[in-house]
Amino acid sequence: MTGKTLKTLAAATLATIAFLATAADEAGPVPRMADGKPDLSGVWWTGGDLGSANYGSTTDRSAGLQYNLYTDLYTDDARARMATLSDKDDPTLLCKPTAFGTLSVRLFDVGTLGQIMASPDMMVFLQETFHGYQLIPTDGREHRDYLPPSYRGDAVGHWEGDTFVVETKNFTDDTWMFAEGGVSFHSDQMRVVERYNMLDSNSMTVDATVYDPVVLTEPWVVPTKRLVKAPFDQLLPLRCESTETAVLMQNAQGGN
Repeated sequence: MTGKTLKTLAAATLATIAFLATAADEAGPVPRMADGKPDLSGVWWTGGDLGSANYGSTTDRSAGLQYNLYTDLYTDDARARMATLSDKDDPTLLCKPTAFGTLSVRLFDVGTLGQIMASPDMMVFLQETFHGYQLIPTDGREHRDYLPPSYRGDAVGHWEGDTFVVETKNFTDDTWMFAEGGVSFHSDQMRVVERYNMLDSNSMTVDATVYDPVVLTEPWVVPTKRLVKAPFDQLLPLRCESTETAVLMQNAQGGN
């Protein structure tokens, strides 16, 4: 590692510490819903939008630690299939959502932020991309196994103390885990378990584990993500039409 790289990492670390310290100074106690459980409501991001100074500054609480990437755990067959795919095969070019999320935060999908609307019986997760949403009942009901598979799967939630736990399954197999050219297919046997913990009124951590016995040699444990509330309370819609992505597809295929 070069001296320039070390200086860059040190500067990024100091900037992250300063940002988190400011957020902590402004934070209050964890807000609660009528039933006493933490209120996760709000627009959440990593500290800034794409290209801003704080973008990604709180994404990975495990920064500097060694951990597996999702595709590191592919079986031999999955790795062979991966070698046949490239940017042009990315399903998001056809306005299909991801099954997980480009920043390894499922709440975000392809985007850089997401909104939660919380109530004692139902959580609503909203994405800025593709008009996406996930309804997560918390009233004790089981997964709806009679439903056909879907891009974002079927989710149910429950509380373990102050930790909100979400289990999602029943996915289609024609989306990728991530976007922007990162080949990352999955099977329809995939199951995702997420755990949301609020730290204070302005921040929370998200831990997730991805299970897919068809394409992974072992479960993928996602590095802990730390999210903070954005300084606004409503998402803006982000349109996606396949005609708008035609140029991207052409470029991915090497066309002019």
